Amino acid sequence: MSLLQLTIRGGWLMIPIIICAALTVAVIIERLIALKKSEIDAEDFIRKIEEKLKKRKIREAIEICEATPGPVSRLVYKALIKSDRPPEIIRENIQDEANQLIPYLEKYLGVLATIATIAPLLGLLGTVTGLIKAFMIIEAKGGLVNPSDLARGIWEALITTVAGLVVSIPAYLGYNYLVSRVNGLISDMERATSRMMDIILLLRSEEETK
Repeated sequence: MSLLQLTIRGGWLMIPIIICAALTVAVIIERLIALKKSEIDAEDFIRKIEEKLKKRKIREAIEICEATPGPVSRLVYKALIKSDRPPEIIRENIQDEANQLIPYLEKYLGVLATIATIAPLLGLLGTVTGLIKAFMIIEAKGGLVNPSDLARGIWEALITTVAGLVVSIPAYLGYNYLVSRVNGLISDMERATSRMMDIILLLRSEEETK
């Protein structure tokens, strides 16, 4: 039996389940591409910036940030362009930028979480409606039914249940994997900005003691 035939046998509830499946695939692919572009070797990047700052080459450090994609470089850039300001201003500038970057990193993750929750519920709803149809047939025929009379309702009950789980499991796994990737990026951002603040304050104190 083909996939199309199974879908038809599953009834109208297969339509939202299929939509959920398409959204799951689209969101996972889009997020994987977006997060891949956002990830860099944060340790190596900060080391390069630190080398430039120790030589007082702030302009070159800023150019490295501008040439490097990703949230880590954007936060470091925000710190550098305000490096002559008081520490509170620098931290505020970094926090404002982080507040804009984190929602981008978490974009569409709520969609995956929702699909992971509602897909099995849609499957369960299909199970209930399929069993209702089967019992309606039994009632209509006074209990004198052949197995083939109940087949349609049973098909609908089983197919929607399986379809809901088939969609829900990848959505749940994809959500958790992407959340771990986002948390990793946020940790890189926190370490990078903390290190940048230490470097800026250290260099400033060295200049003041000269």
